[in-house]
Amino acid sequence: MDKQAKAQKATFTQADLDHMMDRFHYCDETKEIIEKENLLPLGLLSRVHTAFPHHSAFKEEFPFLFNDKKHYTGLSGFREIIGILEKNGIHIDHIAERELFIDVYRFMATKHVLNTINWKNYHKDSVFQLVFPQPGMIHKPTVDAYLSASTDEARKQIVRDYIKETNPHDGKQLLNKPFFVNEDGEVEIIQGSQHKYPQCQLIFDQQTQSCFAFCNYCFRHAQVRGDEDMFVQKDVHQIHEYLKRHKEVTDVLITGGDAGYLKAERFAEYIMPIIEDVELNHIKTIRLGTRVLTYHPEQILSPSYDKMLQLFHLLSENGIQLVFMSHFSTPREIMNPSTIAAIRRLKSFGATVKSQSPIMHHISLFSDESGTIDIDRSAQNWIDLGNLLAMLSVGFHSMYFARPTGPHHYFTAPLRDINAVFQKVYRSLASINRPSRFITQTSSAGKISLLGITEVNGEKAFALKVNEGRNMEWMDRVYLAKYSDTENTIEKLKPFSSDRHFFEEELVEIENRLEDVFLKAIRKS
Repeated sequence: MDKQAKAQKATFTQADLDHMMDRFHYCDETKEIIEKENLLPLGLLSRVHTAFPHHSAFKEEFPFLFNDKKHYTGLSGFREIIGILEKNGIHIDHIAERELFIDVYRFMATKHVLNTINWKNYHKDSVFQLVFPQPGMIHKPTVDAYLSASTDEARKQIVRDYIKETNPHDGKQLLNKPFFVNEDGEVEIIQGSQHKYPQCQLIFDQQTQSCFAFCNYCFRHAQVRGDEDMFVQKDVHQIHEYLKRHKEVTDVLITGGDAGYLKAERFAEYIMPIIEDVELNHIKTIRLGTRVLTYHPEQILSPSYDKMLQLFHLLSENGIQLVFMSHFSTPREIMNPSTIAAIRRLKSFGATVKSQSPIMHHISLFSDESGTIDIDRSAQNWIDLGNLLAMLSVGFHSMYFARPTGPHHYFTAPLRDINAVFQKVYRSLASINRPSRFITQTSSAGKISLLGITEVNGEKAFALKVNEGRNMEWMDRVYLAKYSDTENTIEKLKPFSSDRHFFEEELVEIENRLEDVFLKAIRKS
């Protein structure tokens, strides 16, 4: 096929667009918004599809299997999905093991994300790996014991015992809860917040406790599972009182669960005092941590979302940056009309859209049949993603390692291999389209970046740098750790030329002090 024929084949016409919107079952209101706001220009669709046809859903014809419900939740939702697949000749194996995972963690999937899965080859589909429990996510001895248990109570006990092993608050997140002394001299603990690094305060609002779909690798599974020690913010005024006492905070990150669940009226409670009160002038950015663009982008294309968009515009008009912090791991999550239209709609109302993504085995990190990480294939996924984000004017904020929580063993890979993938991604993308920092892993010490592998006196070592720390005096400190072919967690790396990493003794002191102060605050509150 010559170049002209290829170009003609890739070109989108209005008829193609109309057919695609019908395939995605858009209601008349959504179609009107897309047309009126020019959210799917034909030139953009043609260019993106031509660049990445192997990721694109634009010209697919496979009929949607999931059309009746917005969400499928829990065991009943999972079984309903399996029933629909069975009726269509698609047979999923290891059902009992997958259901054990749901008992330990959680399950939720949206109609949108289910319809983006390539059901003809679902075993190798990244989105299927992202939202569907997989064999091997639960350790085999636990699976065997569960499957051989003779009573429901015995199975429940196995689940309870395994939950204790899932490391739900890695990085000692509970030490991040802030508190302050109010005007009456009383200590107030902010139960729905974390404030670990000076510039950014996290808020887990009472409306953001759920997700649109459950990511199997979620490092906040205690939060979405509903554990007793989850973070829940009920009092908005309390946040403003804390912020007035902490002028070092410039960014407020509303997260969860998923900040996409936040209603406009509740969001206004947070932002209007920040806009109007001069004592809150130090707040420069509001971030929303959400995967709505992957799981339910149609929400943003609905007239019911207009109130939120007007608040985004209001923030922009008052010099406050509104950042949609998304989590794209694969181009496939973006290469559908709903997500592209939603991104463009957000940007047209003044929102900045960025992506921060974990690099996860089976989703965005791939191995060959021998189990060896395929560096080239894995890197190409991220190179394509970086260039696609650039074409849509979405910032590529960062990539990070799997955190040692939940089914970490399933999603992780040796630091050595992930470093090789990242280095290829970094040198393959134009500087303006690269991740904003080197690949990072979070621990109680802070966010630590892996700069690469070096050699000292003939011995290989990992070069590491503190991006943010419990003590911000550690920031930008570069240090070495012993090289390992197998280690997959930065905080387990051994010091290169001493008994301890430079921060270890002080970290213990800081953690003990935080625990003491927090316990005293609990007694006083």
